[in-house]
Amino acid sequence: MTTTAELRPPDEIDHANSASIGSVEPTGNWSAVVSLAFTVAAILIAELLPPSMLTPLARDLGITEGVAGQTISATAIAAMLASLGITRVTRGVDRRLVLLAFSLLLIVSSVMTGLAAGLASLMFARILLGIALGGFWALAASLAMRLVPKASIPRALSIVFGGVSVAMVAAAPLGSFLSNLIGWRCVFIAAAGLGVVGLLWQLLVLPKMSAEPPKESSGVWAVARRPGVFAAMLAMFCVFAANMSFFTYMRPFYETVTRLDVRALSGVLLCFGLANCVGTSLSHWALKRSLTVTLLMAPFVLAFAAAGLVLAGSVASATTALTAVWGFVFGTVPVGWSTWVTRNLGDDAENAGGLQVAVIQLANTAGAAVGGVIFDFRGPYGPIVIAGVLMVAATLMIAFWVRAPIDTAVPQ
Repeated sequence: MTTTAELRPPDEIDHANSASIGSVEPTGNWSAVVSLAFTVAAILIAELLPPSMLTPLARDLGITEGVAGQTISATAIAAMLASLGITRVTRGVDRRLVLLAFSLLLIVSSVMTGLAAGLASLMFARILLGIALGGFWALAASLAMRLVPKASIPRALSIVFGGVSVAMVAAAPLGSFLSNLIGWRCVFIAAAGLGVVGLLWQLLVLPKMSAEPPKESSGVWAVARRPGVFAAMLAMFCVFAANMSFFTYMRPFYETVTRLDVRALSGVLLCFGLANCVGTSLSHWALKRSLTVTLLMAPFVLAFAAAGLVLAGSVASATTALTAVWGFVFGTVPVGWSTWVTRNLGDDAENAGGLQVAVIQLANTAGAAVGGVIFDFRGPYGPIVIAGVLMVAATLMIAFWVRAPIDTAVPQ
C-alpha cells in the first residue's frame, strides 16, 4: 500500500468489498495498525515512567514524592482536554498529518522532561505529552478500524490496545532499572528515541485518512448524553482512578513498607508488567464469553488485591503475588471497556474514542492527585486504601447500574 492513497471515512467504505477500494487492501494494512500500536505504547511509556522513578526524580528536583506524582495529573488533564477537542479542532485535516504531529510532540516533550531544571519546566513538558497522548489515543482505535476489513476489526483493536499492555510491561521495570544505571533524565531521552521510531514508521506506512464527515448532533457531548453512557463512564472512571492511585505510588509503598531494594523492586515491577501483558492477551477469551462478567469481575478481584496489600504489604512474597494478580486482572480492563464502547457507540467512533480517553485521563488525574495528597498526609498505605474503595464502588455500579445491551460473542 502506498502512503499517498486516500482512505475514505468508515461510513463510505464497504468493508466486505474492500478489495475494490484502492486504499484498503483485502487483508488490511497491518503494518499501519502495528505502527499505531507502537506509538500508543511509546506515548504511554512516557506517561507511566515517573511512578517508577518517583523517588530519584523528586530528590533531584527538590520536591516531595507527592508533588512529583502530580506530574501524572498534569499529563492526564492535558490529555483529557485534548481528547475532548481533537475532532473539532482538527475537523477536515488529514488524520495522517494529525497523528504525525502528535508523534512529534511526544519527542519534544520527552527531551524537555529529560532536561527539566525544576518543577515548572517539568510540568510544562508533561502537559505537552498529555496533548500528544489525548489526541493520538482518541483517534487510534477509530483509525485502526478504517485500516482493515470489517471482519478484522476486533483483531486490529486488540493490537492497538495491546500497546497499552506493552507500555505497562516496559515502563515500570525499565524505568526503575535504567534510572539506577543511567539516571532518570537519560531514561526520558530514550523515550524520545521511541517517539522517533514511531514517527518514521508512520511516515512510511500510514495512508492519507480524511476526517469523518460531521454527523447530525455529533460530538463528544452528544455521545455522552446517550442512554446508559453516563453510568458506564462513571464506572470506568472509578476503575482507572483506582488503578492510577495504586500504580503511581507503588514504588514508595514497596520501598517503605515491603522494604525492597532496587533490584527486587525492578523484579516486582517486571512481574506486574508481564502479568498485565498476559491478562491483556487473554482478555479476548474472556470477552467471547461475557462482556458484562469480564467488566464486573475485574474491579471485584482488584478490591480484594488492595485489601491484601494493606494487610500483608510487609511480606515480600505476598506483595509480589498480589502485584501480579493486579497486573493480570487489570490487563482485561482497557480491552473490556474499549469493547463496550465499540459495540455500543461504534457508529461515532472518533467522538466515542475521545470521550473514553477523556474519562480515563480524568480518572488518572484524580487517582494520582488524590493519591498524592493522601500519601503526603497518611503515608504509603493511603493510595492503596483509596484504590480499594474505588474498586468496590466500580463493582457495585457495574452490577446494578451499567447497561450492557450487546453481550454477544466477540467475532473471531
